[in-house]
Amino acid sequence: MLLNQVCFRTRHLYEPWTLEAYRSVGGYEVLEKILKEKTRAEDIIEEIKTSALRGRGGAGFPTGLKWSFMPRSLPGDKYIVCNSDEGEPGTCKDRDILRYNPHQLIEGMIIAAYTIGAQAGYNYIRGEFAEPIERFDNAIQEAREAGYLGKNILGTKFNFELYSQPGAGAYICGEETALLESIEGKKGQPRYKPPFPAGYGLYGRPTTINNTETLASVPVILQNGGEWFHELGTPNNGGSKIFSVSGHVNKPGNYEVSLGTPFSELLELAGGVRNGNKLKAVIPGGSSTPVIPGAEMMDVAMSYDGISKAGSMLGAGSVIVMDETTCMVKALERMAEFYYEESCGQCTPCREGTGWLYRVIKRIEHGEGNQEDLDRLLDIANNINGNTICALGDAAAAPVISFIKHFREEFQYHIDHGRCMV
Repeated sequence: MLLNQVCFRTRHLYEPWTLEAYRSVGGYEVLEKILKEKTRAEDIIEEIKTSALRGRGGAGFPTGLKWSFMPRSLPGDKYIVCNSDEGEPGTCKDRDILRYNPHQLIEGMIIAAYTIGAQAGYNYIRGEFAEPIERFDNAIQEAREAGYLGKNILGTKFNFELYSQPGAGAYICGEETALLESIEGKKGQPRYKPPFPAGYGLYGRPTTINNTETLASVPVILQNGGEWFHELGTPNNGGSKIFSVSGHVNKPGNYEVSLGTPFSELLELAGGVRNGNKLKAVIPGGSSTPVIPGAEMMDVAMSYDGISKAGSMLGAGSVIVMDETTCMVKALERMAEFYYEESCGQCTPCREGTGWLYRVIKRIEHGEGNQEDLDRLLDIANNINGNTICALGDAAAAPVISFIKHFREEFQYHIDHGRCMV
């Protein structure tokens, strides 16, 4: 739906990211219909609510409800912002949407702008994404030349301009208010909330922020109906979802499946565990989400609610598979180093706590741990949890707590024997 409809339905075209390819599968027809019929914003929002589309960037917040927060009658500028700053370890889905189907995202952003009353939008793209940035910029130019962007779009009174804004490789700018600060040319640090972006966002004006996959889902929802999209998934978990499957699988990659699909089926699509090895553990939503032991993961439904019941979060759908050869202490050390390096330093618990987590885990991994270290790690993690401006602190703490909970014996073995048990 997001990655495949253009590629598979236009085999005669070798460039599925072009306007020609997108139009060949009905691209921009939804936008044209909305503008021609002067569809009410309330009706669009209601259709999105019916679809049960939830934010695909990690939080899973209902998209229709988020759009309804925008004070559309308020005079002055309003903005739609797309978060394509895909920095979560294990995530690579938005990159491929930008590479292979940028026009569906553009159409989704234009429809969102029409709905919330915005006349300008920004797509904040991870700075390392050289090819996706080029593809998206070219798609913007194509859309502008075709009359879908600019003044008096398609002969109507609707005006909307869209810009791409490359980031500079800071993980913290994936947090929506840090992203806004970066677009404004400031240091990328999260803002205190409230006020929330819907009331005080980009340049102090009302702003709606959605993830790439979320906005790219909008045209197909309105094309086929909210009920159709809802029925693709499960109650409260509408539609299909792209899962980035990486780690110890035979065919790592992006797989789009209906929400509620059992993990075992997703694992089969990815070719199963490499070399026929035994599944040891899975991180289901990116490195910031709690790990789940392999035996518990096989029957988990890949949905927001299903993964929550299993004790973790769907996150951005970044599925990291680990087989029986994995040292869980070494894996956690690598994650802890990442969050230590990426902390913006604004909050003391995060700035100091992430460093402590990394150093303690590192010494355990290198055979220098002591008997107090496991309780010390949990104490540090619990002191970070819930005590920071944004969720990066929680993201650093969650893996520590879950790894020790499920694989404590490995950490204890490192402390007792000074080496790995696998």
